[in-house]
Amino acid sequence: MRLSPPAALVDIELQPGKPPILLAEATSDPPGWAAEHRDALRAVVAEHGAVLVRGLGLRDAAETAAVFRRLSTGLMTEREAFAARQVYADGVYSSATWPANQPMCMHHELSYRLEVPSLLLFACLRAPTTGGATAVSDSPTVLDALPKDLTERFARDGWILTRSYNDEIGTTLGEAFGTEDRGAIEGYCRANAIEFAWQPDGELRTQQRRSAVVQHPMTGERCFFNQIAFLNEWTIDPEIREYLVEMYGAEGLPFNTGFGTGEPLTEEIVELINAVYEANTAREPWQAGDLMLVDNIRTAHSREAYEGPREILVGMADSVRVSDASSSKEVTPR
Repeated sequence: MRLSPPAALVDIELQPGKPPILLAEATSDPPGWAAEHRDALRAVVAEHGAVLVRGLGLRDAAETAAVFRRLSTGLMTEREAFAARQVYADGVYSSATWPANQPMCMHHELSYRLEVPSLLLFACLRAPTTGGATAVSDSPTVLDALPKDLTERFARDGWILTRSYNDEIGTTLGEAFGTEDRGAIEGYCRANAIEFAWQPDGELRTQQRRSAVVQHPMTGERCFFNQIAFLNEWTIDPEIREYLVEMYGAEGLPFNTGFGTGEPLTEEIVELINAVYEANTAREPWQAGDLMLVDNIRTAHSREAYEGPREILVGMADSVRVSDASSSKEVTPR
């Protein structure tokens, strides 16, 4: 297809099973190119939910950070991270630390926060030998494909995320909250509708209820927006899950999810959600220099298992408060 002015770009390739791909001409000034084509790229994302830009030739973190800033209205500082990241610049991070042989299932970034990024920016500086694609899935399509009684329950009751923080697995308090000061952490939790309890050994456990089905802030379209399956115990590799339960107990897992009523999810429900995502997945292997823009509310993303070095930079941008348009009961700070 060819977009009409002012969003004119070269042809967007639309193929089944792949995200929209834009073939850009190589340039010595990627930030300048990004500034020139910002509105056009964002128009493509608004229409399709994501776009992979190939041929731009991004070379390093500084150049990538400049491109991210040109394409967004503001990069976010990550809070409540579930896995550690390297910080390259303000608002520019590495992909989350996660075992290369373990996939990261479909999810919407930071969907358990009250304020979330509406736009995700990815850049590939080094592509893996095999695998490692950042695949995408259309959230309204997934919502329609799931059983109606299940989605109605999630829309009505929301979902709950429980977390246990320790210094051995997952993120530390400093990595998640930007501080290890108890008073500051408690203040953050109160301001962000997070229940918390300090354990005798100093471990922090938190619980937060969030909407699972929200309205897109621009289109009003209903989206299955959450990390219900990804952060659930049944998505963890069985051997790793068994080890974690043995070490920390069923209540001490680094993260777990359930229905908003507090009822746990069955393995069958989690498998069903992941299967529906897989049936509606678009993927394209990374090439060094690639850029990808993703509508974080309309489009879920994943990271496939891989081999070889992989360097993907991430920007979380243009924060919105999706709970203001949620389908389930409003969640407000205490």
